[in-house]
Amino acid sequence: MRVFKVIYLVLILLTVTCIKVTAQTNYVAAVHGVLDLRNKPINDKIELTGNWLFYWNQLVNPNDDTVGIKDRLLVEFPFKWNGYTWRGKKLPAFGYGTYLLKILLPAKHPELKLGMPDVYSAYRLYVNGKLASSNGNVTTTAKGFEAHWEYHAINLPNADTINITLQISNFIHSKGGIGKPIFIGPADKIDLARHQAEGIDLMLTGCLLMGGLFFLGLYLLGSRDKAILLFALFSMVYSYRIIGTDNYVLHTLLPDINWYITARMEYISLFLGIGLFGLYTLYLYPIDVNNRIVNIINGVSFSFALITLFSPALIFTQLVNPFLMVMLFCLIYIPYVYSRAWRNNRPGSVYALMSAFALMSVFGISLFHYWALIPPLQLVSFLGYLAFFFLQSLVLAHRVSFVLKKARVEAEQGLKAKSEFLSTMSHEIRTPLNSVIGMSHLLLKNEPRKDQIEHLDVMLFSANNLLAIVNDVLDYNKIEAGKITFEHIEMDLAAITRNVVGGLQTAAHDKDITLRLDFDKKLQHKLLGDPTRLSQVITNLVHNAIKFTPSGEVVLGVEVKEQTETTATLMIFVKDTGIGIPRGKQKLIFERFTQADSSISRSFGGTGLGLAISKKILELQNSSLQLISEEGVGSIFYFIQTFDKAAKQQEQIDVKAKPDETDKLLNGISILLVDDNPMNVMVAQTYLKRWGAVTDVATNGLEALDKLDVSKHRLILMDLQMPVMDGYESTKKIRANGVNIPIIALTANLPKDVEEEAFKIGFNDIVMKPFLPDELHSKVLHYVFKQEHV
Repeated sequence: MRVFKVIYLVLILLTVTCIKVTAQTNYVAAVHGVLDLRNKPINDKIELTGNWLFYWNQLVNPNDDTVGIKDRLLVEFPFKWNGYTWRGKKLPAFGYGTYLLKILLPAKHPELKLGMPDVYSAYRLYVNGKLASSNGNVTTTAKGFEAHWEYHAINLPNADTINITLQISNFIHSKGGIGKPIFIGPADKIDLARHQAEGIDLMLTGCLLMGGLFFLGLYLLGSRDKAILLFALFSMVYSYRIIGTDNYVLHTLLPDINWYITARMEYISLFLGIGLFGLYTLYLYPIDVNNRIVNIINGVSFSFALITLFSPALIFTQLVNPFLMVMLFCLIYIPYVYSRAWRNNRPGSVYALMSAFALMSVFGISLFHYWALIPPLQLVSFLGYLAFFFLQSLVLAHRVSFVLKKARVEAEQGLKAKSEFLSTMSHEIRTPLNSVIGMSHLLLKNEPRKDQIEHLDVMLFSANNLLAIVNDVLDYNKIEAGKITFEHIEMDLAAITRNVVGGLQTAAHDKDITLRLDFDKKLQHKLLGDPTRLSQVITNLVHNAIKFTPSGEVVLGVEVKEQTETTATLMIFVKDTGIGIPRGKQKLIFERFTQADSSISRSFGGTGLGLAISKKILELQNSSLQLISEEGVGSIFYFIQTFDKAAKQQEQIDVKAKPDETDKLLNGISILLVDDNPMNVMVAQTYLKRWGAVTDVATNGLEALDKLDVSKHRLILMDLQMPVMDGYESTKKIRANGVNIPIIALTANLPKDVEEEAFKIGFNDIVMKPFLPDELHSKVLHYVFKQEHV
């Protein structure tokens, strides 16, 4: 609050200072039509005010000495004749007249200029009997009359007496005569003052116009906030008030511009400006504004604008005085609204309140200058305008920032909700899939009939396909959330590629196509990287190639592009003889949930996530997935990546054979199985029984604490999500009791989602549902026999 008080006080001080300075500079008045400057040094601008001679309805010839004294008036210049009482009658606005002034100059004076402002509405200016300047066409009737407003600077002759004859006529405006003082001064200072005035007006106009265009673009290209749109329109409309009024810089730039157009624009820009600002305030702080008051202001403003657009000048030029009441009310009401918004802690309201004080200063100066109470104080007005529009820009910037912050919070909440939903759905889908896949494996081990084998293979394939889709969706969600991390550990690329080819060999054989590995033997070292993610990318590419290759072959290749003692740059590619991809759709296939043609998903299946995931994984490792393809011929997907070399060379071994599940290596081993799902319990029990183990079952974590026998049980298989007491809490209590039996977590969540908390609590390992018999077998063996050797 103190900040905007200080700013307001500064503006007031500047205003008072400028008024004092103006009041103290070279003021002298004419007496009986004579301005005596003989004893006055002319080193600054002097306004030609005081008593001028005035002749109503006479265009006095500057060289005419026969003008009658009885017809002349002594008027206080500048003088508007409309409403003036002469000979018992009030003078109308329409008419003509002549102003006369004699200036007595010192014998020695600098080169002088006379500054001639606009008049109502056409004039001819004579200096020492010669026509020096004119605006429009001066006539004694409406016929042939032309109005024009433009500033002129006239060089004065080097003489000690200057006779000024000013002829003015008006047959269009509601005011007649002249409302601004004429001034003289040293030529250089007159020119400098005008250049300064023009520079300030042009700069301020440019600021308003560009600011308005900026906020208009912001509205059109993103934020559909009506407050931003209205402020943009207000800035652009009001910019005309700066360049098209008072100093009339626009008329100087375009001297032939039509007066009827510019006059209407001058008045419309005032009326529309106030109306638009009222609407802007309404949309900015709708709760703090009285709608009825704003609607009345808008109604008056837009009605006056329409009247100005369609009525003659005599009518619309009379609208200013009643509209001043609206402006005065706005000067009081706008700060009141902004102060309410500030008290209610609205976004950006402190800047809005500060801007209201700046606006009060500017409008106050305009009104008092219009009433001829103070000079224009252009510099103070300029600073006030700059402060107002800068602070309003801060209001809108704060508003946009507030909206973006709110949207970000909502988006984060949405992402969190999506992540939680996907995690829950993953658990709910994996749990029954564990039973389906597990029972399929068990049935295949029980020597089924040939027709049953075919049915079981289809069921197992479908279940694994569903599991792959779930994994893809979760993987992409994790990548989008930025939660994916990469390991940098030793990996055997030869073994990885052989395992990929071996694992997908059945799928290729089913389609009667050849799947082979082409590995560059120049690569002799193991590498450092993330074997899981690399295997995922390669598997996705090979699986895709097999899926879209009706006949022929698929080749997985590894080629050494460059290697040093410490690094190896490899090109890993998958080449197929499949359907190919049209050139126009090659970029499209890397987008999520997208395939080159909707018919492809119907023919070949899939979510369209595999390539998108692979592309993202590679990009996060500073690589990129590339494609060379020809429709009907085939495709090559490849990426080039540089890996650090490990110390060891690759072991040239075949893929490990699967352990014989019929081996009774777990004979007599007692295992506590904790799971609340009967089907999962049956699957796990059946596997463990085949391997010779004896199982005790608990249906929740609390029951596991009761059934655990440290002298009997050698291993605990613990589900994580259970009623009564979950696996986390149960394991925490088991470890708190000093029990060191190995505990393996069984979870339908992805390992990366639970491993940090699981290992921190005391789990030894994690097996993800649906689990493969080989994985469960190897981990159970590992921890059982590891415990025996401790």
